[in-house]
Amino acid sequence: MAEQKIGIAIVGTGFGQKIHIPGFQHHHRTEVVSVYHRDAAKAQSIAAAHNIPHSGDRLEDVLSNPAVDAVAISTPPFLHYDMAKQVLEAGKHLLLEKPITLNTAEAKELYKIAAAKNLVVTPDFEFRFVPEWQMFADYLQNDFVGKKRLITINWIVVSRANPDRAWNWYALKSQGGGALGAVGSHAFDYINWLFGGVKRISGHLSCAIPERPDPLDGNKLKTVDADDTCMIMLELADGTPCQLNISSVTYHGRGHWVEVYGEKGSLVLGSSNLKDYVHGFTLKAGKAGEELKEVAIADKYKFPKSFDDGRLAPFIRVVNHFAQCIDENNSAIAPTLKEGVYSQLLMDLTHQSNDERRWLDVPNLDQFLG
Repeated sequence: MAEQKIGIAIVGTGFGQKIHIPGFQHHHRTEVVSVYHRDAAKAQSIAAAHNIPHSGDRLEDVLSNPAVDAVAISTPPFLHYDMAKQVLEAGKHLLLEKPITLNTAEAKELYKIAAAKNLVVTPDFEFRFVPEWQMFADYLQNDFVGKKRLITINWIVVSRANPDRAWNWYALKSQGGGALGAVGSHAFDYINWLFGGVKRISGHLSCAIPERPDPLDGNKLKTVDADDTCMIMLELADGTPCQLNISSVTYHGRGHWVEVYGEKGSLVLGSSNLKDYVHGFTLKAGKAGEELKEVAIADKYKFPKSFDDGRLAPFIRVVNHFAQCIDENNSAIAPTLKEGVYSQLLMDLTHQSNDERRWLDVPNLDQFLG
């Protein structure tokens, strides 16, 4: 007898149409059975375009569909908490885009609901599933660099450097906009994954482009108060100093690079691809006194299939992780909502540090969650 597929409802149809729908439709264990949009006609049109059998303009109607086992949310961040809470209270598993909420209090409440109902919640932390990053993790776990002396992370891109780029929710801190939420959420997760917890944090956030034109209001210039550049210093739990620099407004930015310098050697992982944040990574390694050399990626980590949009292959691996956790009734295999709460906690502390202009201690996550 054929194995029954996990029925997925799609909530959020921007990134949802580009990545979520094709990703879930590609995976053998999942089937997209419903799509939500606040406009019923658009919901029906999207469903028809992707051969999805059901659609709805009321989330409660989508959740009441017995074919829906799990929900994927990729709406703007200011909608995440209310929607995710509704999904979890309906007893559905959840795949949630980052930043997962607007603040740690919201994330912590979702965590407690999911734990009480034994539901799987997977944040889309896809760098954990990129081959070069998995090889990088191997080298670190095998103590290639020895005791770490310095970690530097530079995520310097051009995506929002043009001041004529349109104003929308991304321009507003209150709606979850800004570079820290967009990519800092990823960085905080992989710092925790690769290097362990954070002991102290100090952040400085700035906005280089304080106004942008709103095409829905005659291109009237509207205020931008969300960060587009972040300078963050961290002291890791093991004492290692770590510098994280993020900017989305840098013409000729060098891309995304993670460098680890230790007593035994160094590792450099990076990509200069400014158009696709997954394609283009290389890993270089060198022992002390030797040259850095590019590392061949082990076959076990390579994607079985690549796509024009680099985000799709790692997302399919996130889907695989999500499906495996549901099949095994195991909500504790990272990344889980616990890791999402930690990423959100570090973002909140960065904002607080920026406002108060001081270093802040980072609480132990298990104690914080109670």
